[in-house]
Amino acid sequence: MPKILVANTYFYPLDKKQWRFKKPYPPLGTLGICALLESKGYTVRFFDNSLNDKPEAIEGVLGAFQPDYFLVYDDGFNYLTKMCLSVMQDAAFAMANLAHEQGARCIINSSDSTDQFAKYLDHNFDYVVLGEGDNTVLSLLMALADKKEPSEVRGIAYRNTGGEIKRTGAASVLKDLNSLPIAKWSLVDMAAYRKIWLDHHGYFSLNVATTRGCPYKCNWCAKPIYGNNYNMRSPEHVLTEIEMLVREFQVDHFWFCDDIFGLKASWVSEFRKMVKSKGLRFKYMIQSRVDLLLKPAYLDDLAESGLETVWLGAESGSQHILDAMDKGIQIQQIFEVVPLVKSKGIRVALFIQFGYLGESKDDIQKTLDMILQLMPDEIGISVSYPLPGTKFYEKVKNRLERKTNWSDSDDLDPLYATPFSAEFYKKMHRYVHARFRTKMHLQKIQKASWAVLKKPLPLAKDMLSLAYNGSRVILLRGEIEKTIYGDGAV
Repeated sequence: MPKILVANTYFYPLDKKQWRFKKPYPPLGTLGICALLESKGYTVRFFDNSLNDKPEAIEGVLGAFQPDYFLVYDDGFNYLTKMCLSVMQDAAFAMANLAHEQGARCIINSSDSTDQFAKYLDHNFDYVVLGEGDNTVLSLLMALADKKEPSEVRGIAYRNTGGEIKRTGAASVLKDLNSLPIAKWSLVDMAAYRKIWLDHHGYFSLNVATTRGCPYKCNWCAKPIYGNNYNMRSPEHVLTEIEMLVREFQVDHFWFCDDIFGLKASWVSEFRKMVKSKGLRFKYMIQSRVDLLLKPAYLDDLAESGLETVWLGAESGSQHILDAMDKGIQIQQIFEVVPLVKSKGIRVALFIQFGYLGESKDDIQKTLDMILQLMPDEIGISVSYPLPGTKFYEKVKNRLERKTNWSDSDDLDPLYATPFSAEFYKKMHRYVHARFRTKMHLQKIQKASWAVLKKPLPLAKDMLSLAYNGSRVILLRGEIEKTIYGDGAV
C-alpha cells in the first residue's frame, strides 16, 4: 500500500491569541483522516505543525519517510482554519514545494483551498479535495492506484494533461459519523500538549467533536467543509472516545469544538444519563446559541453532564446589526440567557464583532453597554471578516482592500473599506477589554470579605489588575471618543 505523509497548517506559536493564552489543541480533523487511512491499510506518518513554527522542518521527515503522497489536511473543526491566516497558506505552499521536489504527489483539503483551489494548484498541489474530505480522499487514492481518470472522482479540483483546471461534481455528505474511526490520538506528542496545559492552567484539555455542520445561516459564517448539514455522532460513540482519552492521557477537560453543540435536547439528555451511568467526571466547554439555552431543563442536563463554559455568539448589542447578519436571535434573548446560564453555575463567554457592514457609532455604544451590563465571565472580540463563499463577502467584495487575509489572529484589520480606520478597531478592541476587566476586578474587590485578608494574594492581584486596566481605559478613551463620539462618553 502507498505511504502517505499527512500534515496540517495551523501554527499555534504564530497564532498570537492562543499562544498568549497557552491553550493549544491538536488538529482533530487531521488526526481523523490519519485514522481513516490507517483503517484502510495505508502506511501513515503524521507531521504536526501545531506546536511548530517552521514548516520547512518537514523536509527531514520527507527524506526519511519517502512518501508516495503528501496530504495536507487541515482541521475543519477549528474556526480559525476557515480564515486561513496567511502564515497557514504560506506553510502549505512551502511544504508542497519540498514534497514535490522529492517526487511525492501533493493533495490538500482545507477551507481556503476549497475556496481558492486554482491558487493551490498553482503551488505544486496536484489535487484539491473540496469540502468534506474523508470519503473523497479515499476515492481519489483508489482511483490513482487503479490508474483511473481523476474526472471519475467527485469532489476534487485538478489540472488535466493539457494543463486546464477541472472541477468535478460535489461529493455526497457523510451522514453516519459513527462509521468513522476515532481520531488517531496516539500520533500526537501528547506530553508536549499536556505540559503546556498543566504548567499554565493546572489541568489538561483536549478537543472532541460530536457533530459536523451547522443548520443556521448567519451570513458572515463560511461553511466550506461541512456546510449547512447537521449530522451527529451518537452519545455512545462520543463517550467511547472520551473514556479512552481520560484513561490513556488523564484528560480533565474537553472542548467540544462543534459549531453548535447539542442542537437536539434529547441527545443532551441521553449524554447526561450516560455520563452519570459510567461514573465519568470531566468538565467541558461548548459553543451554542442564546435561543437554544432558554429551557431550564436543557441547561440542567448540560450542567449535570459537566458543562463548565459556554461561548455564545452575541456578536452585537444592536438588533439592527443582528438582523443585518441574519443571526436569527433577539437582543432580549441575550439579556435573558446570560443570567439564566450563570444561575446554573455555568460560565458564560460572549463572541463580539465590530465593523460589520452598516455599523454606526450608536451600534458600537449599544454593544459596549450590553457587555458592561451583562458582565459575562469572558469576551472574545474580533472585526468582521469577509470569508469567501458568504453573503457578507458578496456584499463587500467590491470594497475589499488589497489585503485579503489576516497575517495572524491578532491582526484585526478590516479587509474592506469601513467608516473607521484599522487602527481604531485595534484600539477599540483594547479599550473594550480594558473597560470590561476594570469593572470585573472592581466587582471582585467589592465582594471580597475580611476573610481574604488571611490570603491577600488574590485580592492584591485584583487590585493590580484594576489599576492596570483602569489606566488603559483613561489612555484609550480620549482617542476613541475623538474618532467617533465627539464629546460623548463611552
